Amino acid sequence: MTNDLATLVRQAQDDDPVLALRATTLLRREIERLEAVQVRRARVAGLAWAQIADAIGVSKQAVHKKYGRR
Repeated sequence: MTNDLATLVRQAQDDDPVLALRATTLLRREIERLEAVQVRRARVAGLAWAQIADAIGVSKQAVHKKYGRR
């Protein structure tokens, strides 16, 4: 199974439930990784936790809890 996002999206819609589940799991992991990278970039650029939380659509406390102690 490839980690190319476009391929994973297609596979996540496959009729084979095992292939679709594996692709969905890999997509979720990749999205989590990408979000963490973007949060780090935002913090390095000087954005406040409140700004990051607003962009993600969660509370400031939630984003700080998830990413603030890394």
